[in-house]
Amino acid sequence: MKIELAKTEIIHFVGIGGIGMSGLANIMSGLGFKVQGSDIQSNKNIERLKKKRIKVCIGHLKKNIRKSTILVISSAIKSSNPEVLFAKKKKIPIYKRGDMLAHVVSLLKRNVVVAGSHGKTTTTALISSIFSETKLDPTIINGGVLNSFNNSAKLGKGDWCILESDESDGSFVKVPSTYSIITNVDKEHMDYYKDINNLKKLFIKFIEKTPSFGKSFICLDDSNNKEIISKLKIKNFHTYGVDKKSQFRIKNIFQLKEYSIFDLTINLPGKKNYIIKNIKIPLLGLHNIRNATAAVAVSTIIGISLKIIKKGLREFKGVQRRFNKIFTFNNTIFFDDYAHHPTEIKELLKGVKKSYIEKEIICIFQPHRISRLNNLKKEFSLSFKDAHKVILCPVYAAGEKLKLKFNYFNFANTICKNSKVNVLLIKNEKQLARYVKQNIFGEKIVIGMGAGSISNWVRNLPNLL
Repeated sequence: MKIELAKTEIIHFVGIGGIGMSGLANIMSGLGFKVQGSDIQSNKNIERLKKKRIKVCIGHLKKNIRKSTILVISSAIKSSNPEVLFAKKKKIPIYKRGDMLAHVVSLLKRNVVVAGSHGKTTTTALISSIFSETKLDPTIINGGVLNSFNNSAKLGKGDWCILESDESDGSFVKVPSTYSIITNVDKEHMDYYKDINNLKKLFIKFIEKTPSFGKSFICLDDSNNKEIISKLKIKNFHTYGVDKKSQFRIKNIFQLKEYSIFDLTINLPGKKNYIIKNIKIPLLGLHNIRNATAAVAVSTIIGISLKIIKKGLREFKGVQRRFNKIFTFNNTIFFDDYAHHPTEIKELLKGVKKSYIEKEIICIFQPHRISRLNNLKKEFSLSFKDAHKVILCPVYAAGEKLKLKFNYFNFANTICKNSKVNVLLIKNEKQLARYVKQNIFGEKIVIGMGAGSISNWVRNLPNLL
């Protein structure tokens, strides 16, 4: 079903402050829809929406939706939410964010959809940076705030859309794609999928939806991606990575503190052993080189010139919460990053260690969701091997009210044992500031990481020191 740009519709976003929800609301408002929303508290995303004159209510109350004709909810919204309950009572249609995103994207003609467990946001942003150097003027819907225009979404005048697709609730398969990218498939969102095989099946379905005149781009360095490839009935895809069999193969990696340089060898029908030399990106780590390679691959196939591709990558302005430098204190540099899954943590630390060989690396880690910790205990305990110290914050529950057999101190001990790293437990933001003030100085790197409130903690540290 496709929605119409009807003047009578009032579309209410429950949890509009989320990065994905706010971005979609922004785009829909720009397209002419009447949108509004609610959230438990204000944030920067909401402030951006208010500047666009989008109504946002603080607090989830049934009175917020008395005039609403459609409700949009994210996977974080519980069935017990007062607005959801009232909508069901009044028989107001309720759509998941992914469903509504699919409806909106169907209004546009050509779509590049980025999917996968990790790296989606940066990959989407890199493609957007390349496209911004052209006259295509795409619509952009991302899962993070792009520094180039200080928002997660932008309505373009062209008929292209570049978007990050969220696999958390399975709705990503409904998003129509002309070109699609699968970065990797990892054991994530198991509260929904229950088993990683269910997740793989959905990715197969997603890839095989690619139209004959389009193409999928799949990272061959990921073992789950390899398994997915082996089960595809339709072979309408290209591969990328450091793997020797990759059609877009990464070679000759050179990394410094501020950027990475690499070459690509392209092996496609009619284009054998074509080499692109000295691709420069202002990002660290092999994971980001893979993300950039995906951007190069899709841009090349679309027909964007190599000169523009290189310029778009070289002048990439970054995404907020992706290893962003925040401040310097006592000669120690503090960074902010979204890494909240073992794979993301491991890749981030590996890249930082290669670029900052001489510096001590300290992680301020805030675990996100007890269910994730329970599902990935061993993986988390092994992910900090490239750090020297871990400052462990209390778990950010993200609305979970689970009574699981989880012990915070045992978790800390397991990290200490398996990653062979010193672990310090702190109780709150003030205790963190006190420790930093008294103990952190000299040539060190400190990285705040997690998907909860840790970003605010790190950014507020200068006010407490």
